[in-house]
Amino acid sequence: MKKIAVVVTNKYFISTTLFVVWMFFFDQRDFFYVREQKQKLKALENTKHYYQQEIEKAQKELTDLQNNPAALEKFAREHYKMKKDGEDIYLVEDSLVIKK
Repeated sequence: MKKIAVVVTNKYFISTTLFVVWMFFFDQRDFFYVREQKQKLKALENTKHYYQQEIEKAQKELTDLQNNPAALEKFAREHYKMKKDGEDIYLVEDSLVIKK
């Protein structure tokens, strides 16, 4: 019992304990703040990765549209409802989609 009392009353043990408690709970950048910032950083990195993939897709599509006339025609037909002379276009809408 005396050994425990000696360790607990040791000035280095007390100062280390107070320092750890201070850093964990009372400091400007305490444990919870750092954990929250790490979560935000991870979310931002995931978002960055997503947008980098989207940029790569857009660049691939752009080069395909610039170099491939068939891809350009397909893009115009799908996005701008363009057609050749003598063709008919039928637009089919999904009845399950709720219109706003």
